[in-house]
Amino acid sequence: MKLSARNMLAGTVTRVVKGAVNAEVDLTLTGGEKIAAIITNDSAAALGLAEGKKAFAIVKSNWVIVGKELHTVKMSTRNILCGSVARTIEGAVNSEVEIKLPGGAILTAIITNESVHTLGLKAGEHVCAAFKASSVIIGVE
Repeated sequence: MKLSARNMLAGTVTRVVKGAVNAEVDLTLTGGEKIAAIITNDSAAALGLAEGKKAFAIVKSNWVIVGKELHTVKMSTRNILCGSVARTIEGAVNSEVEIKLPGGAILTAIITNESVHTLGLKAGEHVCAAFKASSVIIGVE
């Protein structure tokens, strides 16, 4: 299967906690970064999710929020991954920002050109990406 989502990050399930309706799934990427996802219990069961299972965290690029120094900020979003700007591609209204995570994976965000300029994003700069656990789709092969 091919997906239109730009971010398909490989990892291993490190924890599954089931609630009444939803399950919290923790995934450790191959580079060591951690991602939390909230999916339904039915989805967790259908995917056979359990500790040690290989899986993918899928996040659409327009669901990713970009900021600086987010690793020290308290906010409600569960996922904050920091790295460096690999490159930016400016369009008519929006820009594509590629963030290289410490483990080598690339996380892509689509943000406005104004945001790129306000943040002063340049290749090599430290930057963070944030997205909600409910914005993560889990996939398996």
